[in-house]
Amino acid sequence: MDGRVAVITGGASGIGRACAVAMANEGASVVIGDLHLDVAGEVVASIESNGGTAHAVEIDVTDAPSNESLIAEALDRHGRLDAVVAAAGVSHAGYESGAGIERDGSGLLDQPVAAWQRVIDVNLTGVMMINQLAARAMLNAGNGGTIVNIASAAAKVPLRGAVDYCVSKAGVTMLTKAFALEMAPLGIRINAIGPGYIETPMTARMRGNDDARQWMLDMTPMGRFGDPSEIASTAVFLSSDESSYITGQVLFPAGGMFTG
Repeated sequence: MDGRVAVITGGASGIGRACAVAMANEGASVVIGDLHLDVAGEVVASIESNGGTAHAVEIDVTDAPSNESLIAEALDRHGRLDAVVAAAGVSHAGYESGAGIERDGSGLLDQPVAAWQRVIDVNLTGVMMINQLAARAMLNAGNGGTIVNIASAAAKVPLRGAVDYCVSKAGVTMLTKAFALEMAPLGIRINAIGPGYIETPMTARMRGNDDARQWMLDMTPMGRFGDPSEIASTAVFLSSDESSYITGQVLFPAGGMFTG
């Protein structure tokens, strides 16, 4: 990815952070958009200490002007935009990155509409907005580009007590496929990644509970959790010329979860 410019939403932690680091290691200039600018700054410092180029922008992916400012920053600093990874997401309405806040235990029957809407706003509408803005910028430049959306294995497997999350991620997969059809003739490739259970802050509390940990491992034929770097390498592949004939697809690095 030498000479390319990559924008990563949610790049301060977890999968987004791993994607930012991996793309910088492959030669891309990385622009990280995240709600937590201080933590994003730490990622930038780490990338720069290894000879990479990175910059952080404070954004709220649910806010259209905020997303616009992220794309504008990438264009202002680097004069181009080649790749986007939409990794910002929440597991539930009260989730805060790194805070380890769990759901309140209630299901859809008792969920307030505002809580449902929060998950949809971040996980689906936020992805849609950054896809739309990135595609416009790429079309204006006339150089094509790639977009990778981070979905989830939960887009295919319903999880009890997480209807909002499952629906939002299923929406991301269909957004990816439908938008890819529109953009394919215009030189923009759009794909998604559906991770299984990965060792990130989002899964930390569940992994710390013996019963929940075993439940997740039982769902994973490989019998282990994935590492964020394994998702990042998939994102690099989908953002590079190595995947030049792939668009509208969802890859599932999920430890064999969907082999049957």
